[in-house]
Amino acid sequence: MDELLDSLYPEITLETDDLIMTISVKKDYSQIEDIDKRKEEFINDLNEFIKEFSETPESREFVAFLD
Repeated sequence: MDELLDSLYPEITLETDDLIMTISVKKDYSQIEDIDKRKEEFINDLNEFIKEFSETPESREFVAFLD
């Protein structure tokens, strides 16, 4: 199943000194012709994703795992 998803969704890996995050992108941003607007939409979606995750019990469980 993972192989099927790999072929369906493009992935991006974001890395800082502290984190590595691989994200599968399900939304089709190609419909936005202006590349700057496309980038802005993607960044907005990414920020919203992070905000939503931060409000879930899973985010607390994940941070507790790091103890």
